[in-house]
Amino acid sequence: MNLIGFYNYTVILTYMGAAAAVCGIFFSASGYPLWGVICLLFAGLTDMFDGKVASTMKRTDDEKAFGIQIDSLCDLISFGVLPLAIGYGLGLNGPVFYVSCVVYLLCAIIRLAYFNVDEAKRQKKEDGRRKVYLGLPVTSAAIIFPAIFGCGSLFENAMPIIYQVAVFGCAAAFVTKFKMGKPNKKGIPLMVAVGIAIAVLVICSGK
Repeated sequence: MNLIGFYNYTVILTYMGAAAAVCGIFFSASGYPLWGVICLLFAGLTDMFDGKVASTMKRTDDEKAFGIQIDSLCDLISFGVLPLAIGYGLGLNGPVFYVSCVVYLLCAIIRLAYFNVDEAKRQKKEDGRRKVYLGLPVTSAAIIFPAIFGCGSLFENAMPIIYQVAVFGCAAAFVTKFKMGKPNKKGIPLMVAVGIAIAVLVICSGK
C-alpha cells in the first residue's frame, strides 16, 4: 500500500513526543495536570534527541524538508497546545486566560513557521547543526512550565497567576528577535540533568 509521507527511523522520536503530548492534553483536560506535565517533559526529551537521530541517516532533500515540517508541526502540539491544556487543568479560566491562550498559540505558530523558512534557507547555505536561534525556542516550554508547576508549593495560591504571566511572557519571547545559543554537545548533558531535576520536583509536588 502506498502512503503519503516519508517513513524511516529518523521520525520515530518526533512522533513519540507528539503522541505523549496528545495524551498530556487529555490528562490535563480531565483534571490530571500532573500527568500532563510529565508528558510535556517526555516530549521535551524526545525533541532534544530527534535531531541527533536524524543526522545519523543520509537523507534526500525532500526527506530533510519533510523532517523540518514534521518537527515543527509536532512541536506545536507538544509545546504550543499542551502547556495551555495544563493551565486549564490547574483551574485557569476566564477572559484573560482565553486571550492569553490565543496570543500564545499564535506566537508559537509564527515562531515555528519563521523557523521553518529560516532553517530551509540555512541548510541551502551551510551544512551541520544550527548554532544560534532567533527568539525563544518554542521547545523551551518543556522546561519553563514544568519548573513553575514543580515549584507550585512554594508559590501557594500565587502559582496560577505566575503560570498565567509565564504564558504571556513566553508568547512575547517567541516572536522577539534576539539571539540565543543552541546547546552544544557539552551543554546537552546539563540540559538533561536540569530536566531530570525538574521531573523529580514535579513528581514530588504530588499535585
